[in-house]
Amino acid sequence: MATLILVRHGRSTANTAGLLAGRTPGVSLDEHGAAQAAALPGRLAGIPLAAAVTSPLQRCRETLRPLLDARPGLPLHTDDRVNECDYGDWAGRKLAELADEPLMATVQQHPSAAAFPGGESMRAMQARAVDAVRDWTARVEAEHGEDAAYLVCSHGDIIKSLVADALGLHLDLFQRVHVEPCSVTAIRYTRLRPFLLRLGDTGDLGDLAPRGGDGNGGAGTVGGGTGTP
Repeated sequence: MATLILVRHGRSTANTAGLLAGRTPGVSLDEHGAAQAAALPGRLAGIPLAAAVTSPLQRCRETLRPLLDARPGLPLHTDDRVNECDYGDWAGRKLAELADEPLMATVQQHPSAAAFPGGESMRAMQARAVDAVRDWTARVEAEHGEDAAYLVCSHGDIIKSLVADALGLHLDLFQRVHVEPCSVTAIRYTRLRPFLLRLGDTGDLGDLAPRGGDGNGGAGTVGGGTGTP
């Protein structure tokens, strides 16, 4: 099946301010995040992409803008299922303050039991994100073949929960995963199981390019959020 290229958005103004941004409007990339986004087309240059999918939030759209400028024919789709976790009343608050909330221990140690006041549970967050990438993987493979690759730009907790699903890890272990801003995580889906090809990679991605063929496929076949330290 197709290869999923997950990109966490570049560093944002909320990241530098120590805020849990959530779905707060108006959170943009900071200067460093914009530079990270500008470097993304070069890092992905060797990887043909069938489509790009994004969270609706501004910081994800800004992260993809240089890539879309470099690849004007790349279709862009917005999918709310890969939106940031709905942190409800926690959104926009300082992480240092939230550390004293009793719920934070549950978020860190037993996230499958965590539900944010006025927001969603972490189980629901993972379920919608997994449904989204499974749907997109099947769609991309049906339209472009099993060697195709596509990109999803999303958020730290979303990407970590997708990695946990791919590795067969219980959600309670997902806080052990870490992905830097504008890092790339790659998952190759097959009929029987997924393979994690990259995790939080901030360097060169050349060996994710197709091996042989006509260059119209995707990555070669191989056999941020609440937990930010």
